[in-house]
Amino acid sequence: MSHSFLSRLPLSRYEVDRDYLTRDRPGLFDELWADPATRIVSVADGKGLLASDSSLALLPVGEVPPAEIRVYLGRTTTATASEPMGTPVVAVLLAAQFERNGGRWANLRTVGSVLSDRDAGLLTEALGILNWHVSHGFSPRTGERTISERGGWVRRDPVSNSEVFPRTDAAIIVGVIDADDRILLGSNALWESNRYSLLAGFVEPGESLEAAVEREVFEESGMRVTDPVYLGSQPWPFPASLMVGFSARVDPSRTSTLTPDGAEILDLRWFSRDELEAALDEIILPGPTSIARAIIEEWFGRRIDDGQR
Repeated sequence: MSHSFLSRLPLSRYEVDRDYLTRDRPGLFDELWADPATRIVSVADGKGLLASDSSLALLPVGEVPPAEIRVYLGRTTTATASEPMGTPVVAVLLAAQFERNGGRWANLRTVGSVLSDRDAGLLTEALGILNWHVSHGFSPRTGERTISERGGWVRRDPVSNSEVFPRTDAAIIVGVIDADDRILLGSNALWESNRYSLLAGFVEPGESLEAAVEREVFEESGMRVTDPVYLGSQPWPFPASLMVGFSARVDPSRTSTLTPDGAEILDLRWFSRDELEAALDEIILPGPTSIARAIIEEWFGRRIDDGQR
């Protein structure tokens, strides 16, 4: 995997030591709340609180409303003008957004590509683990309300004493290339009719990533592909995915007919580089925070200037 591709994955960046051993410390949050160095990442309504358009608000404990769900994210591995290296950081899930002078609430999808490595990693981690807490408040075994433990990284069923751990759903996303070196883009039924992206889908139980590539591409487009090549991965906490990026070539040994499935994918188009550049005024590509954009730009050979941040 090339360094240039890695640099195009905004949500895979991080400057955080997750410090997992500290999670088991008794009275961890009491200790953190008494430490003036502790900083808080605030999340409400699926958005994070920013200090500016390009920086996350890391607030002292006393400046954040009380929260039922708290997660110890770890310690920063770099220094900034306001936070030294080793700053302990906690994510909190708030019932509602609160006002703060100079701050605003933002969706990670729209700001992930402009945040620093530290802030992108912190907000991605915070959203992923807090989303899990929201969806796993009750035990799958007994139906009892689970209890958050180990710094917010485990929930325990008080009746069966069983533990529930965070989960991540793997999904593949594929840059399909034909014999003429064109890339295949599809328009999803849930999007505007002129929005196009790569084909993607969740990995099914008992399935390898490579098998998922071949199956999903065929199901959504009718194309048979071969030799999937792994490019890189990026967390996508909307709510709990890990996007695993591949490129794959159309299989010349098998007959394929380009056919959108009609349910999820309504339109499919092949683009050469010149054709894609000429179409930028009429189609919408994936945003710069997505791995789909990174894969398209890897094939394109450079960053695409379509006015998106």
